[in-house]
Amino acid sequence: MDVKPIEVCCAPMLTTALSEADAEDLAAAFKVLADPARLRLLSLIASQDEACACDLVEPIGRSQPTVSHHLAVLTDAGLLEREKRGKWAYYRAVPGCLAVLRDVLGSPSLTTTGA
Repeated sequence: MDVKPIEVCCAPMLTTALSEADAEDLAAAFKVLADPARLRLLSLIASQDEACACDLVEPIGRSQPTVSHHLAVLTDAGLLEREKRGKWAYYRAVPGCLAVLRDVLGSPSLTTTGA
């Protein structure tokens, strides 16, 4: 999967039109998050300060190689940081990356009308 790291580059989608390049970059980032296992991994890690890869296999219910693959995709997308400690890899969420995705979809002018 060809994923570029998420950068703070885009204005909220509902206040200004995205450029083609920004739309492609954001679509790639959302594609990374469209996988349920990756979304769960990111949620597990983001809810803690950090998590060891060895502790993520059981909660996800996938094999270790599969979990490692998903962690690599999330890291390549810039959503996670990886730190090697001996033979173990520890992951933490990159501050602000999820906020970028949330903010590009949100708009202060968007309100619910109850319809």
